[in-house]
Amino acid sequence: MSPAQSPAGAAARREPSPVITADDDGASGGRPAALLVWYDRHRRVLPWRPPAGVAADPYAVWLSEIMLQQTTVRAVGPYFEKFMARWPSVTALGQASLDDVLRMWAGLGYYSRARNLHACAVAVATQHGGRFPDTEDGLRALPGVGPYTAAAIAAIAFGRQTMPVDGNIERVVSRLYAVEDEMPKAKPRIQELARTLLGPSRAGDSAQALMDLGATICTPKKPACALCPIDDDCAARRRGDAETFPRKAPKKTGALRRGAAFVVIRGDQVLLRSRVAKGLLGGMTEVPNSDWLSDQDDAAARAQAPAVTGATRWHRKAGVVSHVFTHFPLELVVYTAQAPAGTHAPKGMRWEKIATLAGEALPNLMRKVIAHALD
Repeated sequence: MSPAQSPAGAAARREPSPVITADDDGASGGRPAALLVWYDRHRRVLPWRPPAGVAADPYAVWLSEIMLQQTTVRAVGPYFEKFMARWPSVTALGQASLDDVLRMWAGLGYYSRARNLHACAVAVATQHGGRFPDTEDGLRALPGVGPYTAAAIAAIAFGRQTMPVDGNIERVVSRLYAVEDEMPKAKPRIQELARTLLGPSRAGDSAQALMDLGATICTPKKPACALCPIDDDCAARRRGDAETFPRKAPKKTGALRRGAAFVVIRGDQVLLRSRVAKGLLGGMTEVPNSDWLSDQDDAAARAQAPAVTGATRWHRKAGVVSHVFTHFPLELVVYTAQAPAGTHAPKGMRWEKIATLAGEALPNLMRKVIAHALD
């Protein structure tokens, strides 16, 4: 195949599409209105979203936005409802213990969010009389509230004229304007262009319209362009390469780390401990385990087993437990042992009933380890 016939050659010959800018006459004038008309007809029903015409609860908006960080709507729904039932106000959440919050959060992942959630609730309850600040600057001063979350709460809960940009909005805007820069370099440009889709009123609805558009129409794969309310203006659709936006640099995966986990059973109980408050899985419950290192060998990991008086010799279970964190994959070898009745837990550890582990703040990794050990 000659260069002229190859895909690369075709790309080289293709004329660049006209780039739409925020300053083009008429390019953005009708888009905010068209988005709101579409949103009024097709808005998603979500547990944290009030009916049309009803003011949003800042607490519900904040809680949902924290939970939705790096997590899907489907996964968040049950957790949001559990939290609202248990702690119906930010003051109630601020009065809860961090351990209780971590237990309720267990399984949702990215546990630093739960610690920040609790710290923020305490701050709002004690420093702001249980009322969230209604400006972006005031919101950003709260623990765990970054630029996006502050803009989302300000727009959705308080009607401030600002445009939060989440992953869905990044995708819509990068396609609409054919933003060629790779992420994350493209973020400032996308933020600037997203503001062109903000109407003179109903800022929160403008933001949620774009979020819903990205979630239901302008999806990562096979976008339903024919159903899009602003498809006539979309540069990527005219080019026929919408699925290639936003541009992304090759993903880097960290080196595989290895370690060992030690599951000690005493009758109907298992030996647990709490991780240090900061860092990966901070404050969460776990079974004793070794360091997680890329150059870990079995002997070094095995040497970090807890000393449990009277326990049987360690038995290595066949296979490994695999888990993928954001920055690295992990494999844990699982060792089990039996301890006689009355055995004292080592310092810093405790015995908990296996039947009540569902209520413990165990991350998914540790639930997989225990399930593997008990299998």
